[in-house]
Amino acid sequence: MPKDVKQKSGLILGINAGHQVTPLQPKQRISRMKGHLSKRTAFVRDIVKEVSGLAPYERRVIELLRNSKDKRARKLAKKRLGTFGRAKRKVDEMTKVIAESRRAGH
Repeated sequence: MPKDVKQKSGLILGINAGHQVTPLQPKQRISRMKGHLSKRTAFVRDIVKEVSGLAPYERRVIELLRNSKDKRARKLAKKRLGTFGRAKRKVDEMTKVIAESRRAGH
């Protein structure tokens, strides 16, 4: 129960006098779900990635990361994706792909 809601006593008199009620729990608005990744969408994206492979710019980012040019990789990703936050996320993702390929290789 929220702190700002006072518990009524059910009595006529007193500091918490009044009819006892249970506060309504409103349903969460659909607008709050915007940007939330559903299981189905994640699955579809995973399959598409598996079938189509990496985009050419992603291969270039991986090549730059292998040559330890992290800053250049981030700059390239930013140019392609638009924002630095997205670029950092993409570079982290490509780093994981490199690590996975190393594990699969050995």
